[in-house]
Amino acid sequence: HLRVTLSDDFYVGPGRADLIELIAETGSISEAAKRMGMSYKRAWGLVQALNEGFGAPLVETQRGGAGQGGAVVTDAGHEVLKRYRHMQERTRAAIEADVKALGKLHADMSRRK
Repeated sequence: HLRVTLSDDFYVGPGRADLIELIAETGSISEAAKRMGMSYKRAWGLVQALNEGFGAPLVETQRGGAGQGGAVVTDAGHEVLKRYRHMQERTRAAIEADVKALGKLHADMSRRK
């Protein structure tokens, strides 16, 4: 799992990226949280951390009645998600051979026990 540390107290990792992606898909922090198996409070805290960490909203919310509220991922949020996913793919490709080698080593050593 790739975790990109951008300062001493701020990072972007797979959970935060998944949350942004699910908010974009569902239009709802609550629904995204439910799909991830986390509380709304936890999801809201992560959204706030992302918005504050980047100094600009990645997710914006609207209050309203039935069908009027919700959340939207901003252009900045889509850009952060796109770049993070790109880094994940590049990392996966760069370490693929070593991961396979470690897996084989692990399997070989486990058989010796």
